[in-house]
Amino acid sequence: MIRNYLKVAWRNLTKHKVYSALNVGGLAIGIAVTMLIGLWAYFQYSYDRFLPGYEQVYQVRRNFNSNGDTLTFSSTSLKLADALRAQIPEMEYVAETDQVGFHGLLADNTKLFMKGMFVGEDFLKIFPYPAAKGSIGKALDDPYSIVITASTAKALFGTTDAIDKTVKFDNRDNLKVTAVIDDVPANSTLQFSYLVPFKYYEMSQPWVKEVRNGSFSDNSFWQYVKLKPGADYNRVMAKIRDIEKVETSSVNAVNSNVIIQPMADWHLYGTYKNGKAVGGFIEYVRMFSIIGVFVLVIACINFVNLSTARFEKRAREVGVRKAIGSDRKQLIIQFLVEAAMVVVVSFALCLLLVQAVLPYFNSLTGTNINIPANSPAFWLITLVSIVLVSLLAGSRPAFYLSSFNPVLVLKGSVKAGKSAVVSRKALVIVQFSCSIALIISTIVIYNQIMYAKDRSTGYEVSKLVTTSMNEDLSRNYTALKNDLLQSGAVESVTTASSPATGVYSHGDVDSWPGKYPGETVELGYIFMSDDYFETLGMKLLSGREFIKGSKADSTSIILNEAAVKRLRLKDPLNQMIVKNGMQYRVVGVVKDALMDSPYANADPTAFIGGGGWNMIYKLPAKADTHAAIEKLTGIFNKYNPAFPYDYRFVDDDYNQKFSEELLVGKLSAVFAALAVFVSCLGLFGMATFMAQQRTKEIGVRKVLGASVTQLWAMLSKDFLVLVIVSCVVASPIAWWFLEGWLQKYTYRISIGPGVFLLAAASAVVIAILTVSYQSIKAALSNPVRSLRSE
Repeated sequence: MIRNYLKVAWRNLTKHKVYSALNVGGLAIGIAVTMLIGLWAYFQYSYDRFLPGYEQVYQVRRNFNSNGDTLTFSSTSLKLADALRAQIPEMEYVAETDQVGFHGLLADNTKLFMKGMFVGEDFLKIFPYPAAKGSIGKALDDPYSIVITASTAKALFGTTDAIDKTVKFDNRDNLKVTAVIDDVPANSTLQFSYLVPFKYYEMSQPWVKEVRNGSFSDNSFWQYVKLKPGADYNRVMAKIRDIEKVETSSVNAVNSNVIIQPMADWHLYGTYKNGKAVGGFIEYVRMFSIIGVFVLVIACINFVNLSTARFEKRAREVGVRKAIGSDRKQLIIQFLVEAAMVVVVSFALCLLLVQAVLPYFNSLTGTNINIPANSPAFWLITLVSIVLVSLLAGSRPAFYLSSFNPVLVLKGSVKAGKSAVVSRKALVIVQFSCSIALIISTIVIYNQIMYAKDRSTGYEVSKLVTTSMNEDLSRNYTALKNDLLQSGAVESVTTASSPATGVYSHGDVDSWPGKYPGETVELGYIFMSDDYFETLGMKLLSGREFIKGSKADSTSIILNEAAVKRLRLKDPLNQMIVKNGMQYRVVGVVKDALMDSPYANADPTAFIGGGGWNMIYKLPAKADTHAAIEKLTGIFNKYNPAFPYDYRFVDDDYNQKFSEELLVGKLSAVFAALAVFVSCLGLFGMATFMAQQRTKEIGVRKVLGASVTQLWAMLSKDFLVLVIVSCVVASPIAWWFLEGWLQKYTYRISIGPGVFLLAAASAVVIAILTVSYQSIKAALSNPVRSLRSE
């Protein structure tokens, strides 16, 4: 019996090649889109879950009460790390870390400048990365040790065993390689090429040791903890909440609540509101998962519509089968087997499509996804999906076609009922509504990105270059700056504690004129050297800049407009501001610059003399970038021979701020195009079928004088009405969703009617092009041939 079902199903599949190709092609694309999104979503969910015991790992954060607004920070103090070790017995391990930064590694004649971290000795107990060589148990106990990844080991030592080899770190001290770990997976929040003990950091940088014995308000580090098995998360949260409040002399400590975030949530839940993780990248994962389901449903709708539209030809088959003894159950199974065969063939084609496009998809999304062919879970999910899609696509045709009365069918009395036609139209509206909603989303996301990109930054992004300085460059900064300026390769040079595209340091203001009792204000702080505003092209609105080389300005401060507004200073010049017990006089006000998010207001920021580890220099406007970099390489190598010349263009760093939105925009555009294409396959099939059904009517109309244009309009009209109705349905749904999405941006567009009109016009044009081929072909056919077949 099963063999007979399969044989009949295959015959029907090969007999009607056009409809079979449309069904198989549409389903294959729909399943491929769903599979790609599913693999991508799984990759995002798998972040940080590859290590054993990740369920017990947390990052320490702070909720800071700023006049009723709760601000959440990842930066913490070393004093807090010691307090957690001493006072919270539920914490098995506590590890402090510095932020991931670039440092120089030298082995023999090999020079590298790579990203790494200073980490506490318990770090590898919290994060037990697999060891390729050596043991991670005590790898960080010796201050003069270093743990490197396999790729770093290969870059430094080639095929030679790296264990016990020495690496000169920042051209200062020799560190012994105590372990080589596997490369950090792409689905890890923490990305590094090496680990250096935090003890070494304290020994080489005296200020680090000082802040360990300082205040809870010295928040410059990150902390990770691992709870003991069986420890209660809520109980730990209650214990650590007020652990800093014992330091009553610190406004920051008194207004801070300590929290911990589970490792499994780091990647997906990065957005905090009122002190709680409310969302983040998880919103996009959910959104695209829904899109994947929509595209699959659109493909299934094509199958349903094409199957039920051909009911008259299949009706006679049903009548004959019933007349010779087939019952309805057997007919239902027959049609479901046909649907399953189409799905299986579509799935086979889908695997080929996915394998072919994965390299491009990985390049687009910055992932490393593969089809998990060796995973039993993947094939189990695939089998379940085939069954569900077969039922979804085949149930309505099976139950509808098997319900025909054989007597009426064989008499030719069965015609398409009004309900069947209405249901087909409703399904077309559903699939085109989904497609049009995706078109609208793509347009809005693109407009939002361009709106932020076109926003004035407040400084000159182009031709600015940043280099992270080490001790050699810092020690020779004056001579280096002079050589750079004399070379003509740069126009101006400065240093700062933050790069041009970020504000790395934040802190409280102790007091200022007009401060309310109990009020707290946190500003961003940038420590800068001479020529900072000139190099970045920032405009001074009032007052003066710092006097070059003057020690008298060590207690002067310059505010941006946002800081003046935040402190409510009506006449800011010469006002006194107290920070960390030191008094500063306001000597100038600069125009706001977008150094953090281009979608938000400028960060209230104060500028103080002193410089930092970020060298920022400006190339001449008409300079040949390649030639300038070659000249700069020689100059930097002169003062920094132990390290390769490392540089970053500021406009590249600034564009990185749009990476998430650009990814969402590209994915939306790709999936919208595929959804429209799948919908058009169904529309093309329906147009083909309608043209065949009305062949004789077209012949009669042509004999009576109907023109090709009139026939084309007659055949296209019904489809255009459905597409217009889809526009009406999709527009309010898309508006509601996109308005909610835009709310997370302070600087955002408003959605006008033009977006919906453009999407509607695009959908109408696409629909016209899709149905016109069959409509015009039918209108141009010879009426003699169509009428002779009567």
